[in-house]
Amino acid sequence: MIQQRAIAQTSRSYAVNGIEMHVVVTGSGPDVLLLHGFPDSHELWRHQIPALVGAGFRVIAPDLRGFGLTEIPKGGVAAYRADQLVADVVSLLDVLGVTTVRLVAHDWGAVIGWLFAIKHPERIDRYVAISVGHPTSYARGGFKQKLMGWYILMFQLRGLAEWLFSFNDFALFKRLSGFPQELPNWRADLGRPGRLTAAMSYYRANAALILPFDRGNVGVPVTGIWSSEDVALAERQMVNSAQFCKAGWRYERIDGVGHWLPLEAPERLNPLLLEYLR
Repeated sequence: MIQQRAIAQTSRSYAVNGIEMHVVVTGSGPDVLLLHGFPDSHELWRHQIPALVGAGFRVIAPDLRGFGLTEIPKGGVAAYRADQLVADVVSLLDVLGVTTVRLVAHDWGAVIGWLFAIKHPERIDRYVAISVGHPTSYARGGFKQKLMGWYILMFQLRGLAEWLFSFNDFALFKRLSGFPQELPNWRADLGRPGRLTAAMSYYRANAALILPFDRGNVGVPVTGIWSSEDVALAERQMVNSAQFCKAGWRYERIDGVGHWLPLEAPERLNPLLLEYLR
């Protein structure tokens, strides 16, 4: 385990795109925006934040809508459509007075990051996508990727999916995640009223992302990082993202590590992030 020094963090809520968003802001220097995925919060980045701050960056790490301490939006499933998720990022940067960021994102955060980069390249200096490749590449990822994404269909079963997922103290997720060490944190978050449904709403509102339509090219430099023991994402969907990255592409494969790369192997991920973000 890497050694970390304690850092002071400013944590507060901001009015962002019609919701109260909980955000950690810490450090000084060029801005790095960290976007977590399912079913995490900004705590996913607890090993990266000290490293980035120590390297001279200011870190912005929000809890995405419905996750962590951020408000569950009104409007049901429709409130989690991709356009709203991207609008959250734009609004947050505007509220903080940030023009451009270095972006690092994982899982659903990476999906949002790709769509943000496609639509608002002027707001991004460079982008590190962890685990999830370009949306078009993911949708065209082949039969193996379709099999690995079976849970997306299961999450469409409203009510039943929540019951299956949380039954017997989240035993199913503990078994399938490949990283049971984080289960106490996931269980504490998702066990609060409405939070599990909010998390699954990302998949319900954006099921069309599995369809192989062209989502557009990315006009900023991108690094894709994928880990060989990922339980949900195949390598092909990340590697083939290169064809959609017209301003530069770099690929890094980390062997022997599962899906939750920021938590499972920070000693291998952090040096890559620092090298690229500098």
